[in-house]
Amino acid sequence: MGVECQATLPVAAIDAKYFRSLSAPGILTRLPIKRDLLHMLYAILCYHDEDTVGSWSKEHDAAVMKKLAVVQDKLTKQGRLGPVARLLPTTAATTLRKENPPVVIDGPFAETKEQLLGFYVVDCKNLDEALDVARDLAAANPGGAYEIRPVGMMTQGNIAGNISANISGSVSA
Repeated sequence: MGVECQATLPVAAIDAKYFRSLSAPGILTRLPIKRDLLHMLYAILCYHDEDTVGSWSKEHDAAVMKKLAVVQDKLTKQGRLGPVARLLPTTAATTLRKENPPVVIDGPFAETKEQLLGFYVVDCKNLDEALDVARDLAAANPGGAYEIRPVGMMTQGNIAGNISANISGSVSA
């Protein structure tokens, strides 16, 4: 169950226009953490050219995943690693266009050179610390981009912690 706690956010980030889900300006529903200092959850979104990543040999992909595992293990030992997911290719995507009536189409329907391939959720003191994590990930997996965003938890969810046992293959991005 989440706990309410005061978060230090930039004034612009607290604007109710953008964070209607906050219970009050600066109050986020957060997972309980066993630290004296309040940290912020950051999503690190991993973008890369899907064709480039898809062309990697199994050996090259495994080598990149092994390098990323080093960063993930470090964060796990520090108790800072949240969910990590590697998304399937955009060819497996379906998009719901918010039209009237809504339209469902195959594919991501994004006109970009880089696609969202996966994400990390990490617990950091501030943006600088989140950028350090993104730099470590970038060193392990060069190319593409990492977008860093503060996370305002709306709900903790109720998926069992052993979900990874049901997923075959690597889940890192």
